[in-house]
Amino acid sequence: MLPDYAVHDQAIGLDWYEVDPNLRFTLDRLLPDRTDRDFAEEHVARFGALVGGPVAARAEVTDHNGPVLRRYDRWGREADEIVHNSTWTDNKADLVRAGFTGLARHAGRPVPAVVTAALAYLVNQAETAIHCALGMTSGAADVVQRWAPESVRDRLVARLTSLDPGEAWEGGMFLTERQGGSDVGANTTRAVQDGDEWLLFGEKHFCSNVDAEVFIVLARPDGAPPGSRGLATFIVPRLTDDGAPNGFRIKRLKPKLGTVGVPTGEVALDGARAWLAGGAAQSATGDAARDGRGLNRMMEMVNGSRFGVALMGLGIHRRSFLEAAIYAAHREQWGQRIDRYPLVRETLVDLLVDLEAGTAMTFECAAAARASADEAEGRLLRRILIPLAKMRATRVAIGAASTALEVFGGNGYMEDWPMARQLRDAQCHTIWEGTENILCIDVRRAMRGEGAHEALLARVERALDDAGPHRVLAQPADAVAATLKDGREAIAHLEAASDDMQLLHSRRLAGLLADLAQGALLLDEAAWSLARDGDARKAVVARRFARRHLVTAPVRGILDDDRTVLDLFDPIVRYGHVEVADAA
Repeated sequence: MLPDYAVHDQAIGLDWYEVDPNLRFTLDRLLPDRTDRDFAEEHVARFGALVGGPVAARAEVTDHNGPVLRRYDRWGREADEIVHNSTWTDNKADLVRAGFTGLARHAGRPVPAVVTAALAYLVNQAETAIHCALGMTSGAADVVQRWAPESVRDRLVARLTSLDPGEAWEGGMFLTERQGGSDVGANTTRAVQDGDEWLLFGEKHFCSNVDAEVFIVLARPDGAPPGSRGLATFIVPRLTDDGAPNGFRIKRLKPKLGTVGVPTGEVALDGARAWLAGGAAQSATGDAARDGRGLNRMMEMVNGSRFGVALMGLGIHRRSFLEAAIYAAHREQWGQRIDRYPLVRETLVDLLVDLEAGTAMTFECAAAARASADEAEGRLLRRILIPLAKMRATRVAIGAASTALEVFGGNGYMEDWPMARQLRDAQCHTIWEGTENILCIDVRRAMRGEGAHEALLARVERALDDAGPHRVLAQPADAVAATLKDGREAIAHLEAASDDMQLLHSRRLAGLLADLAQGALLLDEAAWSLARDGDARKAVVARRFARRHLVTAPVRGILDDDRTVLDLFDPIVRYGHVEVADAA
């Protein structure tokens, strides 16, 4: 069991890996190969002290000293330079040196997706803005590796994945235009072929990490049809080889509510030179510009970014719990610590239960291939879980930050305490890479076009099978089984409904599937923990989640005599061992 939270003055300065047994549990469960687990320990453990210490401390300074656009130099010439506080650049340098963007290239072995997810989860507890910047760098490197012309591929990938901050480049992604928003098919940015290269003309409206060196950009080649199938994906350097601006002008920086550190701007492209993302043969002929798959190439980066944004929500949720637990252990009212009062205990337990449910579902996206019957099912499971995880983790993070802020009372509302920034930043992530409405429609698309829900339902059934031998899991297993039945009934009903009714209920269906997935995956974790060492703590967590999200309690739960949050408070919030008899 972790020490009493009262031994800590604040979250900043702690080793965030050491104080997170659930993250270590997740790595144990999802990396059964000893070599993989040792590799994870080597790299993830290093990040715990780094992000909990200097990175987290600097992030607080960055939030009050955000980037500034220096439009002109002292001679009056256009400079379009973003000036950052040193805390932002120092944090990026530390993370680049630690391999946050280059681990896959420099590890000398395959890097499990669970490991990169764990690194991002830790970084996001310090600052989600910096994960936006460096996460898009990793996404851009992947697009370049797969689709850039051979003449530039190796040079760009080497810079985007370098471990030397002086040599490393960063990446960005430009999709949105003022008139388009989520409707990227309305985009008007033009692409004109010029030999083996292209020239881009147009404006982009939300460009995060706007001072990066390489951008992945959607544009419409001349002669391409309207709508999303007429779009192509391009790779655009910010500067030409001689260091001049590449037909690229930053119009202004956005006055954002949160995620202050990463500069988000409006950009005008006036003849920006670009390479077509389409593979060597198609790039040379220009065929990829009009093959109808340009948006698909960009969506490969978007889907990876959605997963990253889900981890942003989880990071804020985890930080919110940790801050609230430490504060509640210190704060005294009416003669005792406030974490001795039943309502505060319930608050902290439920913050943690929802966090562990979100962690189970989001990390399952990274481990889908291992947990599935075959590669095809793993791909479909990931296809539907990513939008569900992004939708759920980011939405719940707003509530978690708000709840933790309230634990602090008036101090929580003050900008010199840690929770105000978490709440401001959390609100961003329900929007980044698709609003909740867009995600619900994407879940519907995955179900109708690919039958991805069948992979999810199969995963739930396997979790129920594994829970079967454990009597202590009977209650949550019954709740998951009942929810599975509801899910099948809902799917069958909507398949026969009109399009407008399907769309009307798409949020309800996505919410049902997210609840079902989280409940089932907590069951899976509980069964694994019971089988490994007889620990029923996860069984308690699964039961609490089921009571709150899968079962409708009579009289709003007032008749329920469950004392979990009172009697098992310490082993839940401090990650202690729970005997099966105590969990019954």
